[in-house]
Amino acid sequence: MKVAIVGAAGRMGRYLIEAVLDHPALSLSGAVVRSGHALIGMDAGHLVGRPAQAVALTDDLDEVLKASDVVIDFTQPEYSLQLMQLCSEYNVAIVLGTTGFDETQQQRIDEYSKATAICMASNFSRGVHLMHKLLRVACEVLGDEPDIEVIEAHHRHKKDAPSGTALSLGETLADSLQRSLKEVAVYGRKGMTGERPKKEIGFETIRAGDVVGEHTVLFALDGERIEITHKASTRMTFAKGAADAAAGLVDKGPGLHLFQP
Repeated sequence: MKVAIVGAAGRMGRYLIEAVLDHPALSLSGAVVRSGHALIGMDAGHLVGRPAQAVALTDDLDEVLKASDVVIDFTQPEYSLQLMQLCSEYNVAIVLGTTGFDETQQQRIDEYSKATAICMASNFSRGVHLMHKLLRVACEVLGDEPDIEVIEAHHRHKKDAPSGTALSLGETLADSLQRSLKEVAVYGRKGMTGERPKKEIGFETIRAGDVVGEHTVLFALDGERIEITHKASTRMTFAKGAADAAAGLVDKGPGLHLFQP
């Protein structure tokens, strides 16, 4: 399967190139950077310290899509939406790791998925996938008794908050407890907030240094607390998962497809 990477010269893009090169079912078909980027023309293999791959960094997205089966995108919401429109026209599938979409933008993603296959996830880590399963078990055992907090930390460059992963963990918690996250979520606290409502799900955000990604869900009861935590130490964790997701889109028709590590 021929796979292209957009945002190829960025932090995540370089890991994605390596993950595609190492995947037995994938071949690198393109590496897209922003218009006028200083590295245009450089071989994608050399960019990541590998032998030449005969794939040069380019800003010609149309030509890359014509030569690709799947594109992997971990960029920004506005760019991702433009990319999805083009992919729907070229019949190119998408692995989408971009986060921070608002409700209107999510509706546009749903529309584009009618024309092409999209595997969208807030996190492509196997560990986070397992974390969702553990949260469902915890909710089944503990029910409505504990106070629940979702605490996440990322590097200083991350633009959206809370993280897409934190929000998806919140959705799993709310769904498992038959609550509406829109009604019970609280994003940070300040001032005289009053006593904590019983079914509230709190979110706390940390942005600092070069933290790759950490998520903790805290279940606090009287006399004890339970914490379920995932810590990522390298972006390669997410890149490998995205490469597996790309391979999993073989022969998949249009629609929003679940990430299954």
